Formats: sequence, structure tokens, C-alpha cells
Amino acid sequence: MSELDACRGHAVVMQPDEGPSYWQPKPANGYSSPKLFPELTKFNGFSMGYQSIAPHSNIRAHSHTDQVELQICFSGRGYVLVNGKRHELVPGTACFIGPDVTHEIFNDREEDLVQLWVIGPAGLEDFFKTIGRDRAHGDTAPQNFDRPDDVATIERDMGFDQTAAS
Repeated sequence: MSELDACRGHAVVMQPDEGPSYWQPKPANGYSSPKLFPELTKFNGFSMGYQSIAPHSNIRAHSHTDQVELQICFSGRGYVLVNGKRHELVPGTACFIGPDVTHEIFNDREEDLVQLWVIGPAGLEDFFKTIGRDRAHGDTAPQNFDRPDDVATIERDMGFDQTAAS
């Protein structure tokens, strides 16, 4: 059976308050809410979700070894460094990030920066679950917390490379 046959005739619709959500550690703070992923879709080709980056926070510089990532600025403002070049993020900004492209996202504003992400093949949802803490929709944000001590190993095991130490 092909991967397309596995999901043929199958559909998933997720509402904003449905599905898992995970508080994220420093320096991103905020949370990630995977919406469409293989467990639900029966398709391993990609997964999709939202990441909310707290004010004055950032996603560390990293790249993906064997994945392609699409990022769309959903709300808020900030900027992304792609291979060291700065690009402003405003609602509607779309980014294609191929394998081995170093990228880092900054929220330098007073409101959350929300990015819609799609990654293929799937797997980013597992990373967010592994390094994060369970979040119920509507919860108050916890105090900022540190990444797991073994985050570098987790990142390598999940297809990240060129990750920054800070």
C-alpha cells in the first residue's frame, strides 16, 4: 500500500482549540500547537501546526538535515534570519526553507508572533512534544523554563543540524 493509499478518502479538520499543545522552553518561550500530523492524517509526508513565540523571545538558529519547512507569519511581527540575512515578518509573509538552510526567528515586539509551519517529512511535532510541557488551551503561561539538558542529542536525533548553543 502506498502512502497516498493509506490516507485516500481520509480527511481531518481541526479547530483552534483542538489537538495537542506544548509550552516551549527558553529562548522561544510561548507554545507550539501541532494540528495535522501522521497520527491523525495517516500521511507521513508532512505535518502542520502553529508556534507562538513570546514577546522578546526567539527560536534559536538551526537547520534541518532532511526536511523542507514552510513558515507563514500568521499574526504579530518580528524577523527571520535566513543564512544570516534579515527578513521582516508581517502577517502573510511566507518562507520556504530547504534542507541545511540556517534560520532563526525573532520576536522583538510586545505581542506574540505566531507562525504557521508545515514540514516534510513530518516530525517537528515530536520535537515540540519532547522538549515542551503539556499545555491546555487557555492556560496561563508558566514561568520561562530551561530546555532539557540533553537537547543537543534530541535535536540531532530528530534531524536538526547547525543548532546554536544559546
